Amino acid sequence: MIANIAPSRRLRAAVAAAVLCAAVLGAHDAGAQEKPDILGAILALRAVVPADARTAETLGTERNGTGVVIDSNGLVLTIGYLILEASEVTLHDGAGGATAAEVVGYDHRTGFGLLRALKPLGKPLRFGNSQALEALQPVLVVGRGDTEIVSVAQVTARKEFAGSWEYLLDNAIFTAPAHRRHSGAALVNIAGELLGIGSLVLAQHVAGGGMIAGNMFVPIDALKPILADLIADGRPSGNGQPWLGLAPEEVRGHLFVERVSPGGPAEAAGVKPGDLILGIGGQKIGDMATFFRKTWSLGPAGIEVPLDIVHAGAPRRVVVKSADRNAWLRVKRSY
Repeated sequence: MIANIAPSRRLRAAVAAAVLCAAVLGAHDAGAQEKPDILGAILALRAVVPADARTAETLGTERNGTGVVIDSNGLVLTIGYLILEASEVTLHDGAGGATAAEVVGYDHRTGFGLLRALKPLGKPLRFGNSQALEALQPVLVVGRGDTEIVSVAQVTARKEFAGSWEYLLDNAIFTAPAHRRHSGAALVNIAGELLGIGSLVLAQHVAGGGMIAGNMFVPIDALKPILADLIADGRPSGNGQPWLGLAPEEVRGHLFVERVSPGGPAEAAGVKPGDLILGIGGQKIGDMATFFRKTWSLGPAGIEVPLDIVHAGAPRRVVVKSADRNAWLRVKRSY
């Protein structure tokens, strides 16, 4: 639990945590068949990615995390970066069984990835209401490696999250303490319902100016409107967002280009790491979230983005012809 919570709240959180743990363990008791089999729905995930994949350098060619069974036909939800450009995915259960899986879909906007196991899996987890989840509520984080790892955490915040990979969540879920197998881990409530999928471990501020390691989860409510499209078409319907292929770094109200994607739109326009981003089309911008929203507001993928930068010490405007990120990825996909 977080150290700065008032004693009465700490006590309530501890009691709730004990109830949560009992709910998970009770799912395997002889008289608890009506309860969800939370651990049975949690699988270890191992993905192999070709060395020439676009994401191989930044995300690696061997990726390990967790997948969560979400329907009775073997559909598995995970965090998308684990399976992006994967050529092989294997799922492992707690009994030592393994099954191959195929990639069904990926959504860059939310970060979700979908798989379909090639043989039946355990009972799926139901979706909960992540919108109702508030700060200070206790939750369970369930991941799997060689064994399942269940830990109690607390929601520390519901807020916006901007990632340098041109990624933005309006209402991400932040929890602490950190779970060591956070990638694809299930965020679960006392009813055994799935509230989110683990994405990152990061430092969080606490009252009094301290820092604590915690996790960021993608809310399950973000999946509900796009799930049918992901299953049918591998991606959400509609036009893709304009993608620039640059990673900004926010430093004291200024945006610098940390890196550019090889073969991406920004590189083609002459943008270099170290360039200072002043704004877009004459509008000054100093934070990632505003930068992304302004870019996406210009239109769909393919739109030209008038980027104001400082390059080699001199201000200039470069016109970046955006692209659909999915077209840039080297995906040998089944969707």
